[in-house]
Amino acid sequence: MSLLPFCEWLASTSGSIALHESLYMYPLIESAHVLTLCLFVGMTMVLDLRLTGLALRRIPVREVVERTQPWMFLGFAIMVITGVLLFYAIPVRSYQNIFFRLKVVFLVLAGLNALLFHTGIFQNASSWERDPAPPARARLAGVLSLALWAGVIVAGRMIAYNWFDCDKPQPRWVQIATGCSYEQRQEP
Repeated sequence: MSLLPFCEWLASTSGSIALHESLYMYPLIESAHVLTLCLFVGMTMVLDLRLTGLALRRIPVREVVERTQPWMFLGFAIMVITGVLLFYAIPVRSYQNIFFRLKVVFLVLAGLNALLFHTGIFQNASSWERDPAPPARARLAGVLSLALWAGVIVAGRMIAYNWFDCDKPQPRWVQIATGCSYEQRQEP
């Protein structure tokens, strides 16, 4: 099942066209997206570095969570809203972009990692939160978070490049990975 027809319909809506063609709104939304990504990932890195035992070793983990979480939630909420608007402005190009797809995979994995951390090892944080080096599972959650958010950032940045656009001749694996429609596929 392809989402391409839905993305094509979305791209034809007046709001999508207006946002994509806007001289000021699209760049402002994109800037807000990047700035709130910085806020969210910055706060996430503070927590992750504490979890890995590389920073803030004398501060209890729960205190780090309590101090960073409000900023993380604010950054995440605005980042998601602006991200949805960016997709809305160019849905077909986004959908058919390998790097967008990678970014979504990294986002889902980062979310699962956070969910597993908060519903798992963090539930018993009172027994280890003051340790300079948390348990292996907490350190692993921190390392995975750092790596996955780095992947989100790199993939997000690469979305801007059109190396694999459907209107260019591409190898078959690229056509499949990008979800190019049959009419758009061109064998090199």
